[in-house]
Amino acid sequence: MKRLLVISGIVVGVLLLLVILVPLFINVDSFRPDLEKKLSAALNRSVHIGKLDASIFSGGATASDISIADDPAFNKGPFLRASSVKVGVQLLPLIFSKQLKVTSIAVQKPEITLLKNSAGKWNYSTLGSTTQKAAPEPSGKSAPDVSVDKFQIVDGTVRVGNTSGHAAGKESVYQNVNLVAHNISAQSAMPFTLSVAMPGGGSLDLEGQAGPLNPGDSAKSPLNAKITLKNVDLGSTGFIDSSSGLGGALDFDGQVKSDGHHLHSEGKAKATNLRVIKGGQPAKQPVALDYKSDYGLDSETGTIDANLHTGNSLTNASGTLNAKGADMLANLKIRGKDMAVNDVQGLLPAFGVIMPSGASLQGGNINMDLTAQGPLDRLVITGPLNITGTRLSGFNLGSKLGAIAAFTGSKGSTDTLIQTFSSALRVAPEGIRADNIVLDVPSLGMVTGNGVIGGDNSLNFKMLLKLSGGANNLVGSLTGLSAGAQSSGLPFLIQGKTSNPEFRPALGEAMKGNLQESLLQAVQGNKGGNKSDAQQGQKPDLKGVLGGLLNKKKKPQQ
Repeated sequence: MKRLLVISGIVVGVLLLLVILVPLFINVDSFRPDLEKKLSAALNRSVHIGKLDASIFSGGATASDISIADDPAFNKGPFLRASSVKVGVQLLPLIFSKQLKVTSIAVQKPEITLLKNSAGKWNYSTLGSTTQKAAPEPSGKSAPDVSVDKFQIVDGTVRVGNTSGHAAGKESVYQNVNLVAHNISAQSAMPFTLSVAMPGGGSLDLEGQAGPLNPGDSAKSPLNAKITLKNVDLGSTGFIDSSSGLGGALDFDGQVKSDGHHLHSEGKAKATNLRVIKGGQPAKQPVALDYKSDYGLDSETGTIDANLHTGNSLTNASGTLNAKGADMLANLKIRGKDMAVNDVQGLLPAFGVIMPSGASLQGGNINMDLTAQGPLDRLVITGPLNITGTRLSGFNLGSKLGAIAAFTGSKGSTDTLIQTFSSALRVAPEGIRADNIVLDVPSLGMVTGNGVIGGDNSLNFKMLLKLSGGANNLVGSLTGLSAGAQSSGLPFLIQGKTSNPEFRPALGEAMKGNLQESLLQAVQGNKGGNKSDAQQGQKPDLKGVLGGLLNKKKKPQQ
């Protein structure tokens, strides 16, 4: 037994001595040209590796730098560049047969450039492609066998942008990129994990299997992975046009499965502080979403079916996707039936509608049947919207209309009942346009018109008010207008901001003169007649009405 222990100790000592002496007798850097050729052939890209130095106690060798060329159709610069690489090797083949068998590669702090061209293709698509064959090995020479059990990217930086073919365009930068992939092979699936710190905060985690590698287009390699996004700033991802105004914080959990030709994805998301258009402010309530999507990688088209939840109300969006160009284009139908106004009003700021201080919508239902078309981050939404039975609390529309509403006899309630509202909407990144507005306010009458809410929350609406009941007859008698002319209503403008709208009369000059003469006669009575105290008491009020209708200010009493 003692003899066995002595022999074992001698063997271990010899092996340790060999390990220590390997750097002295084996020039690891002599393997570098063959290793570069092997990697270049495998990646279909020119690979340069700096001088290799043996580092047996750390598990293999280190290189001073590495660079992988980009596809020249995308960029003349490198696809990947790093100043340090650790290469794990099998010691026994290196010691006894001077063969370099690579077990692992760890690229330290690389910079990686991902580019998409105007046709929607990515520069990584040709990685490993066999469409361009590498030059054959010279006769009589063979490169050492290379097998990689583990590949790592440690603390990398990824730059994502567009290109015209020679240089990167506008970029988004992703930090702290860490990738671990096992069993690297062109013939089998490779388990991997990926973590990324997102621009503007938040994180992305991807875990699953990829491969075998598609020899013609690596972007079409099979994939089965779970995706998790946490507190990601939508406006800073780099995949959303900064001019669209779209923003907010996103949490997402989903699954992606692809066989290389067909991609299926589904998941659930929650968006907080959502903004939809320029000038929009963060929504006051979150939006939840669940979806399913099927996409053809060969045809670059697909379908999507999504449900948006706000409060207890549901909106469905479904339609087609097309990624044949630089943008992912959508053609969707958006339908909402009997949605509670109270569930939706917290989203109004995201669309640039800021309610006046103290005002809110209470009760009622919303129905809409809209179409959304264009790039996913710059959708243009059009179609009819209807609201029934809601109350504008804390805002008296009659008092804002001032002199016009005085004819209705409204007593100035702090609330405004809206029996019905309907309009044809166009919602785009630059703002909202509302056409064919019909607003039934029982305390005032029927309001019609059209206008625009700009990206800066400004209002520019041209409206008509057909006064209710006897008020309309009074205007007709005072102005001498015919019944047909009366039915056209009294015109006014809505300007200012959504948070502080300004209502201004917009009477034509002929109607102003006619109304002025009629109102003065009503105030003064017939010429030569006696005026009662009551009539005299009415005079200031009617003059105030007259000034308001003619868009004039009252003169201060002396």
